[in-house]
Amino acid sequence: MSEKHQLRRNALVAAATLTLMASTAVAGPATAAPADPNAQGQANKQENAPSTTIELVGINDFHGRIEANGAEAGAAVLAGAVKDYKSKNRNTLFVSAGDNIGASTFTSFSQQDDPTIDALKAAGLDASAVGNHEFDRGFDDLLNRVIPRYGNGDAAAGADYALGANVYLKGTKTPALKEYTLRKLNGVTVGLIGTVTDQTASLVTPAGISGLDFGDQVEAANRVAAQLSDGDKSNGEADVLVLLTHEGSSSSNCASIGTEDTSYGDLVREASGEIDAIISGHTHIGYSCAYPVDGWAKGLERPVLQAHQYGTTLDTLKITVSKKHKQVTGLEGGLISLTTIASDGTTVPRFEAVPEVATIVEAASKQAEVVGAQKIGNISANILRGGTNGSDRGVESSLGNLVADMHLWATSNESFGGIPAQIAFMNPGGLRADLLYGTDGTVTYKDAASVQPFGNTLFTMDLTGAQIKSVLEEQWQPDGASRPKLHLGISGGFSYTYSPNAARGQHIISMSYQGEPIANDAVFRIVTNSFLATGGDNFFTFAQGTNVADSGQIDLVAGIEYFKAHPMVDPAPLGRAQIAQ
Repeated sequence: MSEKHQLRRNALVAAATLTLMASTAVAGPATAAPADPNAQGQANKQENAPSTTIELVGINDFHGRIEANGAEAGAAVLAGAVKDYKSKNRNTLFVSAGDNIGASTFTSFSQQDDPTIDALKAAGLDASAVGNHEFDRGFDDLLNRVIPRYGNGDAAAGADYALGANVYLKGTKTPALKEYTLRKLNGVTVGLIGTVTDQTASLVTPAGISGLDFGDQVEAANRVAAQLSDGDKSNGEADVLVLLTHEGSSSSNCASIGTEDTSYGDLVREASGEIDAIISGHTHIGYSCAYPVDGWAKGLERPVLQAHQYGTTLDTLKITVSKKHKQVTGLEGGLISLTTIASDGTTVPRFEAVPEVATIVEAASKQAEVVGAQKIGNISANILRGGTNGSDRGVESSLGNLVADMHLWATSNESFGGIPAQIAFMNPGGLRADLLYGTDGTVTYKDAASVQPFGNTLFTMDLTGAQIKSVLEEQWQPDGASRPKLHLGISGGFSYTYSPNAARGQHIISMSYQGEPIANDAVFRIVTNSFLATGGDNFFTFAQGTNVADSGQIDLVAGIEYFKAHPMVDPAPLGRAQIAQ
């Protein structure tokens, strides 16, 4: 991908993280319809019919969200949806476009994402592309722990859950992962090809993937598609091909996706005509599109799908195939939300939870309580949010500044694979508990998780001095906001002076970095969480940043690693923001 493509793509990724599905999700009742009593008879009819309907239901960017949380349905309800679809059509596959693990919430993260792997397998996951977050702990961990766990200890059986046709051994075109898998359904062979964003090397710790190259996805997908369609059954042969790609668009607009000047746009347009549908991920957006394919004689358009994030939504894909000629005669894609909003405003699941999966989640939650009691570090004194009880978000806080220091460290230390950050910002509303000294200053996993419970990821971007000033001015909230000011935590080395009673847009008097004044046209690499990066809490200027990149790190994990690297953590000093004299 060209530098132009990467800059443009990175600038869009932050905006993708919190995009809502309301415009694309299919509305539905609060509970699943009962299983069709004639399902077996219908299955028998399909087996004898001249054509068969293959269905795929898919997720992407699940990120260990095994517990229900609002629109995040949780693994048990996700399993219920899969069960419902498979009960109505046994020629159904449950697939993923990657990032099943990594950047997970505490329950899964604290147990190396084993509960997520177990829950997805119990939910009936048939195959998955590998995502960049599957490499978070390094290729060795993926190869020797993650993949075998999917296979109940058998690495060969688990290989279908980390498909990556464009992942090669360093300096070669030798595949480092399984490239595709085949499934036979009612006489029809379905081929599933996996690819991962070719930017993976910049999204994870370099040392963990030093023996790998991440190649061009179009080349890899088309190479495998040709192999599976060349008539040589010794190399594998498929009647239907679906690409599972951990790459996506940062737009939900089908018109712009089809023409966008990105590597994903190239993939949508240039994927081989042998590929019948594309199920995507990575950008956490929901869309269901279809595009004509050059040279297709099928009279159809190819579905291109992405199912939002965190188990909120399912891709649905129906493929009708002539059994006699093994030709695709129908393609239909869509999305369905796994939850809905009841009349009283509460979020309710649309499918019944599967008890077996619910048991896995419950056990994981209980174990997380045990793990949560484990010590991760020490503090020398209470580290507090604003005000006497943490409720004042309009004043500078030691904890806000400390968390900013943590985020800066996580995106600038020697293990960080991206462009090192220089300044960090933390929103006060993202701090949900103080760090209290207690009897001996011990900090547990649970303490750290209570401070940052939202599971936001860290994004880096470039801002000019003028834009940084604009961010600071946005601390004074618009008229009608519930809080007139939200005071950002800022990292050490950056400071500013302000006039609290100045007119809107004129509060900031001066800014400095490492003791030197900041010019309006100077450019700084900053880091903030995904909530702020998309303009959350009315900090709209963050969304104007350029060269935006997802660091691949969840905020909680960054905090835990900071404690591990710093034997004693002191309260961050106040005074980084000074009232002008």
